[in-house]
Amino acid sequence: MTEYSLAQVEKHTTEDSCWCIFQGKVYDVTEFMQDHPGGEDLIFDYAGKDITEVMKDVLEHEHSDSAYEILSEYCIGNLKEEKEEITKTVPLTLHEQRMQLLEEEEESKTFVKEDFHPTVTDIHSDVKNNQFLDLSKALVPQLIRARYTKEFYLEQVHKPRYMPTPAIFFGHPLLEPLTKTAWYVVPSIWLPYVGYQLYHSLSFGNVQGTSLSFVFGILIWSLLEYLLHRFFFHLDDLLPDTQMAFVLHFVIHGFHHYLPMDKLRLVMPPTLCIIIAYPLVRLGYFLFPPMMAYGVVAGGFFGYILYDCTHYYLHHARVFKVHFKEMKKYHLAHHYKNYEGGYGITSKIWDYCFGTVLEYDPKSN
Repeated sequence: MTEYSLAQVEKHTTEDSCWCIFQGKVYDVTEFMQDHPGGEDLIFDYAGKDITEVMKDVLEHEHSDSAYEILSEYCIGNLKEEKEEITKTVPLTLHEQRMQLLEEEEESKTFVKEDFHPTVTDIHSDVKNNQFLDLSKALVPQLIRARYTKEFYLEQVHKPRYMPTPAIFFGHPLLEPLTKTAWYVVPSIWLPYVGYQLYHSLSFGNVQGTSLSFVFGILIWSLLEYLLHRFFFHLDDLLPDTQMAFVLHFVIHGFHHYLPMDKLRLVMPPTLCIIIAYPLVRLGYFLFPPMMAYGVVAGGFFGYILYDCTHYYLHHARVFKVHFKEMKKYHLAHHYKNYEGGYGITSKIWDYCFGTVLEYDPKSN
């Protein structure tokens, strides 16, 4: 017997072709309409529909056995059993939800352009729509007083904003200058320190040993660059759900994702650098003999200088095509596509080693 789908039955609802369904069978009752005791209008009410329940309903109309016999004469086939498709919506992971929010930003599609310039944030609209920090006021005091949930804070702090002038960080006349560092301050302060360390290492009379130690120090820094960025600056999932933890996260690195183009907050302030570097330098002196320790520390700080200057260069310059053009797109993808990957700034070496290479379409606009 021919099988018909429900969609096929539902198409036959006219005087020239009137079908219905009863107990899983399809009936063409076109010729019977004029002879129906209740009138053809009653049949039209159920044209293309299942009349199984209606036929059983004595309040609607009680049918005799002969009525069922007459109906059987008009049977033309069976109703095709259609398995109900169950669409299982797989919930997005927390990572996917966070990255989906970045995709909503215009810059997630334009960051690959050579003349990339983000749109300046409308401060009034930003506060009204996002209910986060007011960019026209000191940011850290606002964050201290606020009561955000962890997920809301992480969502907002990784949503980039843009201002033509440096934001107000602490708003205190003594603390505020400590948060601002021009890029050239980094080599001006730390290159003499590199020279000082090299001088002491060379005083031992082993030029080759000093050279190897210096290169080893650069290599150590390149690994530290990756580890600090991934496990210290981006301690998002392990961040305690307390307001003071949010403040500390914001001061250390969150601000940079919040306002990634702030020119005076792109390189590390010397004060913060000393706090982070001091225990690492002492560890170097403890682990290595003096000649090697001086060379390693010199190489480490030279690697840091290259890192911070490169970071500024990637954000604010038309870079050389060799190496830096790709690294600029790679680092901007970290800001605008996926901040939970692509931790390398000067190179992708350690991203490849640890499986955190950031994939993106370098030609997408």
